[in-house]
Amino acid sequence: MPFSQAIMNVVISTNFMTPRITFTGIEDPEAHITAFHTQMMISGGTFAMHCKLFIVTFAGTTLDWFIGLPDGHITSFDQFSTLFREQVIFNRAPPPVSFDLFGVKQYQGEPLKDFLNRFGALVVKLHTKDEALMVHTFGWGILLGLFNDSLIRNRAKMFSEIQR
Repeated sequence: MPFSQAIMNVVISTNFMTPRITFTGIEDPEAHITAFHTQMMISGGTFAMHCKLFIVTFAGTTLDWFIGLPDGHITSFDQFSTLFREQVIFNRAPPPVSFDLFGVKQYQGEPLKDFLNRFGALVVKLHTKDEALMVHTFGWGILLGLFNDSLIRNRAKMFSEIQR
């Protein structure tokens, strides 16, 4: 087992709330670690417990990687999370850029509210203040229809006008 004896000796109560996330090897590792930390913050526990519970979130090639680590190799959660990041760094999502807004398209049959939420989520990640870009790319991504016609007629200048 890759954990040190001190970590192996830690007992986790059967009442302890285990994380409800999975990392198969294709997800963003930083998002996975953030989700894990959030769940562990709520549950509490020691860093040794974090080590043991972190492997519960692994599946597929990530679990194979963990099992292949040398015995006694992992001595802390900081070390474990660093090893994890180094192993799966190629999965890290590139930081979004403003022009990614052009790639957000409304799907056929997707409610306008859902599209607006997806688009808005990317706007939040971008921290952009370029209102003209947001308005233009939103109009670019929305399906043709009454709302699209309304956008063209009313020529919104602010994204907040569209959100109303």
